[in-house]
Amino acid sequence: MNTSVVIVCAGNSTRMGGVNKILMPLGDRLVIGHTMLAFERSPSIREIIIVARECDISAIKAEAEAAGITKLKTCTAGGSSRQESVINGMRCISKDTELIAVHDGARPLVKPEHIEKTVKDASVFGGATLGVPVKDTIKVVDGGLITDTPPRNTLYITQTPQIFKKKIYFEGVDFALEHGLDFTDDCQLAEAIGCKVCMTTGDYTNIKITTPEDIKIAETLLNCI
Repeated sequence: MNTSVVIVCAGNSTRMGGVNKILMPLGDRLVIGHTMLAFERSPSIREIIIVARECDISAIKAEAEAAGITKLKTCTAGGSSRQESVINGMRCISKDTELIAVHDGARPLVKPEHIEKTVKDASVFGGATLGVPVKDTIKVVDGGLITDTPPRNTLYITQTPQIFKKKIYFEGVDFALEHGLDFTDDCQLAEAIGCKVCMTTGDYTNIKITTPEDIKIAETLLNCI
């Protein structure tokens, strides 16, 4: 199925001391270069839409050219929240797109084969997201006291891409806008309208670069992949 990916890069990088993590060097490319290359190499991905801060768009375009990215359709400005940024990107997809994928620009180590698995599951179930089982025991805490211990075998760490049939994603966005909801996770849009989302198992290398030490971890993982 024809899939358009919206790569979200519009954050303020406050936990990186104001340095934009997607423009940081990682191996022989910038972080965003590796992210774009993963989708460039995924056969199901037809086009790439980047959502970023206005001040970063020229640098992203330069990195796309240097990395030989041919699927980049456009770069557009982000909104005041993640949901608004994704909606801005969604407005740029082609009319005949069948699936919409949303990915964090700061997840540069996602593997093309895992993207393809998620596309396949989304085409069957209507929505799918990459994720991995939690390794640790999780506690629910209220007022500093443990109130519950959910069964570990039911818990997953959610990653991206998160991929949905276009009709489902559009309906989820309409529902959120009508009810004044602002979600930080795209699966919540589908869940809000009753869509069951498939958890596609990926791997633990698909980390999100959030803090300075994450770059060092990503460099180590990049050398091992």
